[in-house]
Amino acid sequence: MTPKLICILGAESTGKTTLARQLAVHFDCPWVPEYLRAFCDERGRTPYRDEQALILETQHVHELVAAAKARAAAPHAAGTSGLPFVFCDTAPLTTAIYSDYVFGDGSLYARARALHQRYALTLLCMPDLGWVADGFLRDSADAQLKIHDMMTRELTTLGLPFAQVKGGGNLRLDEAVKALTRSS
Repeated sequence: MTPKLICILGAESTGKTTLARQLAVHFDCPWVPEYLRAFCDERGRTPYRDEQALILETQHVHELVAAAKARAAAPHAAGTSGLPFVFCDTAPLTTAIYSDYVFGDGSLYARARALHQRYALTLLCMPDLGWVADGFLRDSADAQLKIHDMMTRELTTLGLPFAQVKGGGNLRLDEAVKALTRSS
């Protein structure tokens, strides 16, 4: 059985990682952490313009590895839904959007858009949790709203299935589970 890749997309400080972890537990399926965080933690800084493609491609590779592992395990341990998922905490599209926003570089869009076709569903986290500073990985509440608008435009233009999820605590998880159930 081929696992369905589920993208969890959202601007900074919208609960993507929390939701990815919650969904992985709920469905007993793997999740792929955001590579950007590991990159920044390792280097103690955000990426430079010429490192953005590396971030995009490494996120993609991590997703491929997780999907292969889930596919190999599927005959033995399907998620509680019977359909194995792999939850991806962000996507290459995020890197393209931030590269455009921060550096004015739109060169990563074509690759990111092509890769986004792989997701069975994108869960777009709404910026309704309140912006929280997180060291050098967070810009501002204003940036959060601008990035959210850019993501919404991209998803709409791509015409791929996506569902907006909002609310704090278990509300966001409940909305995500309902969206996944509807799409399956």
